[in-house]
Amino acid sequence: MTRIPKPNEPLITHLFTADPSAHVFEGKIYLYPSHDLDHDGPDNDNGDQYAMEDYHIFSLDNFESPVVDHGEVLHLKDIPWASKQLWAPDAAYKNDTYYLFFPARDHDGIFRIGVATSASPAGPFTPEPDYIPGSFSIDPAVFVDDDGEAYMYFGGLWGGQLEKWQTGSFDQEAEGPDSGAPALGPRVARLSEDMLSFQDEPAEISILDEHGNPILAGDEDRRYFEGPWVHHYNGWYYLSYSTGTTHKLVYAVSRNPLGPYTFKGTILTPVIGWTTHHSIVEFQGKWYLFYHDCSLSEGVNHKRCVKYTELHYDEDGTIRTIDPYAALHEPSKQG
Repeated sequence: MTRIPKPNEPLITHLFTADPSAHVFEGKIYLYPSHDLDHDGPDNDNGDQYAMEDYHIFSLDNFESPVVDHGEVLHLKDIPWASKQLWAPDAAYKNDTYYLFFPARDHDGIFRIGVATSASPAGPFTPEPDYIPGSFSIDPAVFVDDDGEAYMYFGGLWGGQLEKWQTGSFDQEAEGPDSGAPALGPRVARLSEDMLSFQDEPAEISILDEHGNPILAGDEDRRYFEGPWVHHYNGWYYLSYSTGTTHKLVYAVSRNPLGPYTFKGTILTPVIGWTTHHSIVEFQGKWYLFYHDCSLSEGVNHKRCVKYTELHYDEDGTIRTIDPYAALHEPSKQG
């Protein structure tokens, strides 16, 4: 099924899709989203409503061409270590190979991160028999720097279990920091040359305010919640992420991919639905934000749809805040 894309409108309407990871491979835009299932299960902070079990890949030759569905490229049943919930994935290219990174619960109910490989960006993908050693939580985002070094950024609170790993091992009873303590940051690990393991222990990224102090856990407008993404622009690394309860996409910058990062501002104001998850990519000389909302289902949190819009930088490198529904706010032009 195909569809001509339009800014801030659903790119895909025959499936519910979310968490779009966008990349330019072989001169096209490829999208690696999660696939929401239409079901009537429980809706809670543990994320049980997000019962996804497979991945489809989509591509666009450009923004004047149809969106192509390349079909199912990986299913839960083909992953030996995984029990349920194939959540937000990402993809990368290195070693003449395409890699698909994905979270899932293992057979103990603990989120881990796996990897699958393909000779084509459109898949299908063959999973490794076990998850990446030392991996945990959700939302892997892999950034391959200009020098070929690859970094995985990951982690999400609540259903994503990040707060359960504060001691370095899984503690089901652990809670997040008090509101006056530094907020938990995403984790980062350098990937091995073959992209199948970590070179070192995952480290926490520090996100600081304009005075060099850590963003606090009670700072709902700025603190990290989930969905990290890193891109490089004019010598700066931009770490963008979801704030969670305030439903914003925000960003921080650093000269080092490992941080620390200094908070800068808001990329996207809240969307219809609970979660916000995104990617940022350059294509044909312009920058684009891919994101999701629940407009296709009129607000059902686990029936989401992927959208895109152009992203703009000011001369000082700041990203202009995007209102995804700006056109809806404009007064009608009636004669």
